[in-house]
Amino acid sequence: MRSFLPLALLLFLTGCGAPWTEPVAAVAGADLVSVMVFKRDMFDLVWSGLTGRDCSVVRLDRGETYCRTTEPRLPLPPYCTRSLGDVDCWTSPSVLPNPPPGVADGPTQLTPEQEANRTRGWP
Repeated sequence: MRSFLPLALLLFLTGCGAPWTEPVAAVAGADLVSVMVFKRDMFDLVWSGLTGRDCSVVRLDRGETYCRTTEPRLPLPPYCTRSLGDVDCWTSPSVLPNPPPGVADGPTQLTPEQEANRTRGWP
């Protein structure tokens, strides 16, 4: 009878443990919420944090690469000026001896803050 009592007590402890389906469902739910909120699953969050790149399975689903490629520096826009009835464009205003005002208003290059924002990694 004494050897049977510990076995009987173990039978009552089986209700204290969670079945294997509950942790799996919790992880799957967290992964689903992660994709909806961050546009990447939990593994992608870890991988993007380790590499510093923007990686996501959502990008794979769209037919793109897993990690976003680094963007090259933008080339300078052509320098365009008005002439008689037309617009002339040059690759560089330095070829003109006395460059007239350009057709486009505003800056022709990004500020360092804008360039850093354009090429920043994740997060």
